[in-house]
Formats: sequence, C-alpha cells, structure tokens
Amino acid sequence: MPTIGTTASTAPLARRNPVAKLAAALLFTVALLATLDPITPAIAIVIELAVLPLFGVRYAELVRRAWPLLVSALGIAVTLVLFAAERSGTMLLDWGPVAVTTGVLSTALALSLRLIAVALPGVLVFASTDPTDLADALIQNAKAPPRFAIGTLAAFRLVPLLGQEWQMISMARRARGVDSGRNPLAAVRVFGSTAFGLLVGAIRRGTRLATAMDARGFDAGTPRSNARRQHFGFADGLLVVGAVLLAGGALVVSVLLGTFRPLLG
Repeated sequence: MPTIGTTASTAPLARRNPVAKLAAALLFTVALLATLDPITPAIAIVIELAVLPLFGVRYAELVRRAWPLLVSALGIAVTLVLFAAERSGTMLLDWGPVAVTTGVLSTALALSLRLIAVALPGVLVFASTDPTDLADALIQNAKAPPRFAIGTLAAFRLVPLLGQEWQMISMARRARGVDSGRNPLAAVRVFGSTAFGLLVGAIRRGTRLATAMDARGFDAGTPRSNARRQHFGFADGLLVVGAVLLAGGALVVSVLLGTFRPLLG
C-alpha cells in the first residue's frame, strides 16, 4: 500500500499550509455536489489533472493511489446501466435484458465522474501533505482539539501497515493450506475471512495505541506546545480563493452549455 504523504515538498502547492489545502479541496468538491450533470465534474477532473504537477504528484503515482476509485466509478456506471429503473431518452442499445438509453447513460456517467471529481482533491491533498504537518496545522490554524489532531496523525501513520498486514495474513493462510485456487466462490469466502482478520487486528492495534497515548499524557487536558510552527499566509489564502473560483467557473460553463441540473429544485 502506498504511504501517506510525498517527498515532493518543493512543488508550489505542496508547500502550502495543510489546512489551506484541506479547505480548498472541501470548497472545490462542495460546488460539484450542486449539480447532477456530467459536464461540471468532467471540467473539474480536467482542472484536477492539470494542477497535479503543482502538488508534486506524478500521474503514475496518482494511478497507483487512486485505482480503487477508478474501479468503483466503473462499477457504479455498469450497475446503473444494467439495473436502472427509469429508462428515459433515446434507446441506444436493446439487447435482451440490457436496455441502454441516453438518459441512463447520462446519469451513470454523471455519477461516475462526480465520484472521481470529489475524491481526487482529497487524494492530492494527502499525497502532498506530511501527516505531522497536518496535525500541527489542525491544532494551530484550525484550532482543532489536540486529542483529535494527534489521533488523526496516528491513524495516518497506521494506514500503510494495513497493506503489510493484509499480505502477512494472506501468506499465513496459504501456508496453512487455505487457498481459493480458481474457485470464485472460494475466493470471495477467503477474501471475507481475510478482511475480518484484518479488521480484528486493526481494532486491537488501535486499542493498544489509544491506551499507550493516554498513558503518555496525550489526554491530560493541559496546554501543549508545538515544535514546528505552521503559518497560514497570503499564498494559502490565494489557494482557497482559487479553488472557489475554479469550482464556480465549472458551474458557469455548465449553465452556459444548458446542462446544469441543480441537485435541489
């Protein structure tokens, strides 16, 4: 599993304050939820891919990190095309039980693109942000409770361990002769049992970590100092404003093209 954060800290947007990057990502994605058309998220994806080098993230790295997102978007599109109840619009394909219309295709495409457009900003932010800087910025700039911020830091530090533990559980099961072979039903059963074992291990590790953190005074309630200062400057404010303007521009283009479909109303 890829690690959280990246070493490309010299990239222009990677150097920005973590709270500013979080705020920009949140405001950019909130605007995408205002419409149901496929044009707005498509424009948003183009913008996100265009600014990718500014975050110091390579396109190959983005694919490596976000491939489950692409699989999920494809699954949503296929499910809607096959099982949608409403078949409005012009018939494009009528092949037995499969009936694809322009309305169904537009809805499936819009939802898939929106999923990618909403998730990509989060991937960019966390791929270009050091977890320690994020925790420090949440405490200093967002005034988040230290218990929450330090817990968030601990969670990010433990995420890469899940991939390693999954491999260990799988190897241990194969060593004991638990293998699905080419049976798809057995593969689903083995996957479920492995996921359950991973969940149990994660809960145990989290409980031990919480106890250790409490024993070290992380929940003492006394004021804590910060070793590294996180400054929210003018450039950080420009990042937030720029995200709002880009999201608004995507919505304006959708309105001008006549494809805007408000979520409410």
